[in-house]
Amino acid sequence: MSTNRRDFLKVSAAASIALPGCTVSSQSIQTSFKKIAIEEAFVTQDIADEWNKIIAAGSPGEPGFRKMGESILADNPGTRIIHQRLIDLGEGRIRDMDASGIDMQLISITSPGVQVLEPSLARDLAQDANNHLSQAVKARPDRFAGMTALAPQLPEAAALELERSVNTLGLKGALINSHTNGEYLDDQKYWPIFEAANALKAPIYLHPRSPGQGMIEPYLDYGLYFAGWGFAVETSLHALRLIMSGVFDQFPDLKIILGHMGEGIPFYLQRIDNRYLLQVKIGAVKEMPRLPSEYFKDHFVITTSGVAQQSSLQLAHAELGADRILFAADYPYEDVDEAVRFMDTADLNDIDKHKICHGNAERLFNLG
Repeated sequence: MSTNRRDFLKVSAAASIALPGCTVSSQSIQTSFKKIAIEEAFVTQDIADEWNKIIAAGSPGEPGFRKMGESILADNPGTRIIHQRLIDLGEGRIRDMDASGIDMQLISITSPGVQVLEPSLARDLAQDANNHLSQAVKARPDRFAGMTALAPQLPEAAALELERSVNTLGLKGALINSHTNGEYLDDQKYWPIFEAANALKAPIYLHPRSPGQGMIEPYLDYGLYFAGWGFAVETSLHALRLIMSGVFDQFPDLKIILGHMGEGIPFYLQRIDNRYLLQVKIGAVKEMPRLPSEYFKDHFVITTSGVAQQSSLQLAHAELGADRILFAADYPYEDVDEAVRFMDTADLNDIDKHKICHGNAERLFNLG
């Protein structure tokens, strides 16, 4: 029985043979579970080439994207390795998965995707990326599944592309890299995307990117625009705008995924509700049918991507329950080995580990 294909029941420390791939402690042999990682990135060379054109032209419109051009998009040995891993949807990626104990990747377009491009070009390159990803999934359905890349710049076209990708290409949901030109999806002009996702029951992964033009200036110093802080601030703001906009009353089956243990929102749910009720009382905001925390718990699921901290997992588990947490490794940006070790040694019962490591992903994305 392979550790990469089957869940193991805990066995006694007195067992004479340790099962391969399990971590032996003085008390017991830790349970190792099948791992489906759901925030795993790729890009096509055509999209990367368009990014480089924007950076080379010195476009002033996206300060955060220009800063990325100085770091992870720069041409140096480290970034070349990342780029090669992003491009590879074949055996190199699978070798990396095998080395870290990842059974399946749910692959999606890396940030900022096509959302920094001119609308018609963004639409065309998103379609091409989805075709390319679908071919890779069909070649290795045992190891890969995929999420749709969308160009929100053209909302009606994005809705049609989501339908095509799910119904024809076999992709699972979509990933949107947060804001588009500083605009958020609570603007009703983007709601055709949500209408399609709601009808298809296709989850949307709201993935981080650097803050937009209207809020990025204080983040540009000290690297704060990037994943350590700016990403979470920007994406959690986006999620709260969705909650306050009424989008979930309009589309009751809509599901949104947030990475990085929910971008900090689970920690703040009580205070968000408390201050919301005060604002309702003084007439500062319109009262909604439900509390913000209720919308969050009903319509959002979160992932473990990039967070290997037991206290964060325990808080998320206490607030949301195991059914609303999914494993993610954030390949190729994070330490995948660390993510796997974290889940294998997490202080959770086996039933909840089963759900987080793969069961929830199988259910949410209909992975047979």
